[in-house]
Amino acid sequence: MIQGAVNSVAGGGTLIAFPSLVAFGETEIIANATNTAAVWTGSLSGAVAYRKDTFVDRNLLCTLLVPSLIGGLLGAFVLVITPLATFTLIVPFLVLFATVLFASRGLFSRRFGSDSSRQENVSTRWRIGGAMFQFFVAIYGGYFGAGIGILMMASLSVMGLRDIHKINALKTPLGAVVNVIAFIFFAFKGLVVWPLAFIMAVGNIIGGYGGARLAKRVNQRLLAYGIVAIGLLVSAWLLTRAL
Repeated sequence: MIQGAVNSVAGGGTLIAFPSLVAFGETEIIANATNTAAVWTGSLSGAVAYRKDTFVDRNLLCTLLVPSLIGGLLGAFVLVITPLATFTLIVPFLVLFATVLFASRGLFSRRFGSDSSRQENVSTRWRIGGAMFQFFVAIYGGYFGAGIGILMMASLSVMGLRDIHKINALKTPLGAVVNVIAFIFFAFKGLVVWPLAFIMAVGNIIGGYGGARLAKRVNQRLLAYGIVAIGLLVSAWLLTRAL
């Protein structure tokens, strides 16, 4: 529930849910797969909510869907073949990377915020470059996932989009594709703890709905500071645990 609420208000809920699963006894790989299984419903529902907005940019969306699908599947495959000991050593730095991305998300919002006076034009060259970058973002998303929304926001902005609402409308279904394909692969490989995933999915839905209703009443800056502090502490704890 806390993860869903945090994601709807400020983002960064994985920085809370993933280490919680590890703290309650799941291995890092199982925790990652189970968390992916729990959050994809939220991504998918967000994509449905944005469907009218993405219709305007359907050509660009279709261009980025294929690398998102392939990259997400490849990232999930790499996770499965990664030895547990290796992933245990890597994951503290992944959490730290996600924390830094989350902390810097305001820079992207200010740099690439909505500006109706600027013309949005995505050239063919930038479409190709964006598709290549999206492929690598999707690999990371399938492998771990925290912070891919911020990476996609930066990528779409560099491609030429300036309206933050259009950017969100595109990155939401792209993130959903990455999460869903990774979830399917993890489920096929038997890495999902289904009772936990189901409970977390329900909690995400409840927390996301409640968080959306309370978003305007919450001091998002203080909440963001708290998430960053948690991310830094968690990365240090995971590194200590790995060593």
